[in-house]
Amino acid sequence: MRTLAEINDKIRRRCAVVCTIEELKARVAEAGVTQTAKDVDVVTTGTFEPMESSGAIINLGHTDPPMKIRKCWLDGIPAYAGFGAVDLYLGATQGVDYIDTGEVPDAEELRERGGGHVIEDLIADKPVHLRAIGQVTDCYPRASFETTITRETINQFYLFNPRNLYQNFIVGVNGGDRPLFTYLGPLQPRLANAVYSNPGAISPLLNDPELKLIGIGTQIFLGGGIGYIAWEGTQHFPLQKRLPNGTPIGPSATLALIGDAKQMSPKWVRGCYFKNYGPSLMLGVGVPLPVLNEDVVNGCAVQDKDVVAPVVDFSIPRRVRPTFGLVSYAQLKTGRITVDGKSVKVAPLASIFRSRQVAVELKEWILQGDFTLTEPVASIPMNRSFLPQDLYTSL
Repeated sequence: MRTLAEINDKIRRRCAVVCTIEELKARVAEAGVTQTAKDVDVVTTGTFEPMESSGAIINLGHTDPPMKIRKCWLDGIPAYAGFGAVDLYLGATQGVDYIDTGEVPDAEELRERGGGHVIEDLIADKPVHLRAIGQVTDCYPRASFETTITRETINQFYLFNPRNLYQNFIVGVNGGDRPLFTYLGPLQPRLANAVYSNPGAISPLLNDPELKLIGIGTQIFLGGGIGYIAWEGTQHFPLQKRLPNGTPIGPSATLALIGDAKQMSPKWVRGCYFKNYGPSLMLGVGVPLPVLNEDVVNGCAVQDKDVVAPVVDFSIPRRVRPTFGLVSYAQLKTGRITVDGKSVKVAPLASIFRSRQVAVELKEWILQGDFTLTEPVASIPMNRSFLPQDLYTSL
């Protein structure tokens, strides 16, 4: 029906019709797929959820005399320094190095702080303490350095996230007899609660199940700034079993994302902590979907009742854990599901409210002509299998 160039021309002239994903679903229910496809140019999707496989590339600039950094701490949190002399990678889930700080390991304020919090502070232009140890060479004679940095006193500062935007994920429960502290948060024993992380039918990739509308180079909303899809994500598994509507029944496709952190806002990039598990990062990501034809609207019309996730028992400490079957996101969003005949309280890790806000903000960018759509330079592979890592040791 229309091309990306035609849509971008309408965006520049500020006459594009843009809907959030929830507005699009409502239009389809009222006017049908064909009419909606004729009327709408762009659909905005969004999510705000923990994305622990995230981190920041930071270039500090050279000292005088120069220094080849090989160990570095930002507010006591180690950053990887194993490449360029003053290039660092700060992982979102990296915790405080107690040996470096000299603090006791049970200090609450330290246990709950990690790389994601430092990334948030730098985005907010707050001061961060830096301590570095160098490898002394003829061209890098300096041995150590200590200072305070901010967003404005460093060179490149960008998020480069190996795995974001799971197309679908799991529901966690605990069928054992003791509390478990997991990447989904605390799971209480004897099926006392359940937690899910994906926001369901409003989630970006569930509305483009075959990833036909996005690819490497697609421009997105990332942390309140402009970002891009850089590659397939780690653990990308598009061959996951799928329902007839194309949506996967469990963890499936993922994306690697990149974006300038100096443009971002702490509103959309928040350090967080999971009790007795560790730090992580809450991140807002929005993906625009061009309405090129009716097939796009068909994909975006999927409802929470049409998307399912597996209920996984974390009390079994194995790579492949037993499940209690599949549950729809419509059921999850009621606040209770039935597991093994028992009514169980359930809550989301993702903020549904903020996920909606991401889609609304991205819509406003497009309506104002500040954000256009990009043609991917390559497709995301859809034939990747998932390879486990089995270790064989001799006793």
